[in-house]
Order: sequence, then C-alpha cells, then structure tokens
Amino acid sequence: MKKSPAGVENRELMIRVVVRNAPPGVKFAMQRGKSDLLEPSSCMDTELVFDVPVRVASRAGSKVPSILGPYAQGPASDRFLYLNSGTMAGQAETGWTRRAKIKTAAISWALVDEALAQDNAALLVEIHGCARDGGPCCGTIPPLDGGWKVLVMAR
Repeated sequence: MKKSPAGVENRELMIRVVVRNAPPGVKFAMQRGKSDLLEPSSCMDTELVFDVPVRVASRAGSKVPSILGPYAQGPASDRFLYLNSGTMAGQAETGWTRRAKIKTAAISWALVDEALAQDNAALLVEIHGCARDGGPCCGTIPPLDGGWKVLVMAR
C-alpha cells in the first residue's frame, strides 16, 4: 500500500456521507463526540448528505490512515462514524432508536492523497438508509457503489 508523502500527516479533510433511501419521517444526524449531533447539510426527498470534517494521520504499525477528530468513533485500529436516527438523532415523536456504524478502514493513503491534491475535494461514501425491516439503517453498514471514493465538490 502507498504510504502518504511527508507533510500530509494530521491534515484536515472532508468526508461526505450520502444516505440513500432514508425512510420518510425519520430524522438522521451524525454523532459528534459522545452526544452532540450534526444535522444533514442537505436533504432531498429520501437522500441526505452529511459533510463531516476529520483529520488524517499515520498510526504506528498501520499502513492505512488513522481518522481523527470529534466525529471519529472507536479505537484507533477500528475507526468508524456513527449515524444516529430516530430518538438518537433528537427526534421526540418516533418509535425508532437506532445507530449505524460507517467503517473508515477502507480509506487508503492513495484516496487521501488524491483528495488532498485537489481543491475542494472530499472522500465520499454512500450508504443505504433503510434497513430490511423498513426502518432506519443500523449496525455496521456496507458502503454502496464500490466503497469510498474521491469527490470534487462544486464551489
């Protein structure tokens, strides 16, 4: 695997999470730290977009970047983002209380380097927002469309 060039350690990067087919009437929010919540940056019908700022750094003994910052959850060896829904997203009048994990282990130095080399780029992951039971997604959610990729965002 490619190791990031010198000077890229502990750099800021945006992660864009697109939640497709979110169940109608259920609120979603990205968890920051233990209990703070980030609302979607945009909502269109059943598609939600979250823009999550993170930092990337190397970690001793690992060939993949470590994702850092208040949105990064879990141990250094198994980082993820929490996507909360229903009451966990601050929705009072709902029967749903769920939280999904979006794993970051598949983010490579090659993806990080590509994103940092471009102006206004982010790492993109798209997930399915609806679980098999028709409620909001929960548990560890696999990425759609081949996983993580670089997105050059409009200015």
